Amino acid sequence: MATTSEDVWRLLAELTTAQKETDRQLKETDKQLKEVSQQQKETELLLKEVSQQQKENAQQQKKTDKQLKELGQQIGGLGAKFGSFTEGLALPSMETILRQRFGMKVVSPSVRASEDGQHLEIDVLAYTNGELNTAYIVEVKSHAREESITQLKSILQRFRRFFPEHKDKKLYGILAAVHVSPELREKILREGFYVARIHDQVFELDIPDNFQPQIY
Repeated sequence: MATTSEDVWRLLAELTTAQKETDRQLKETDKQLKEVSQQQKETELLLKEVSQQQKENAQQQKKTDKQLKELGQQIGGLGAKFGSFTEGLALPSMETILRQRFGMKVVSPSVRASEDGQHLEIDVLAYTNGELNTAYIVEVKSHAREESITQLKSILQRFRRFFPEHKDKKLYGILAAVHVSPELREKILREGFYVARIHDQVFELDIPDNFQPQIY
């Protein structure tokens, strides 16, 4: 079949249209590639910012952990100092009570004993032999709580195991505290323990006239 000039012009028109469509698609593809490239750059930038923030957070966490550790050490040291201060404050007045009121001959602060891997710590131990043959254990607290009663009772119950030389003595407990609530005071007395509270910077017994102490 012979090709006419019309066919040639028609083919040229189709090629021109196809070329324009191809150019349009290439431009659209190039635009999309640029958008993807921009998104990748933005994503990389965001990832860098996130990584930097994570590093800064890690550094801040380390700094915070260090500060918390230092604060814990300071609080622990303060608690130990205050406990030592309370015990030191209690000793002179408690020694006066133990010697003058109860007739104790020996008054020893901070008594520590060990037996078969077990340990017993007593804030103040006082005793006398002879006719009285009695011992007192004083537990000193800056702030008395429910567990203070349990702790003192445990010390009294285990005392003779660690101090067999006092096994025949009558044994009493005294809870001396800077702060003790009225409700807790009643519980301590019901357990048969003496209560001592601070007054004018010295400890004094705070018990009713009809108080009957528990012998352990």
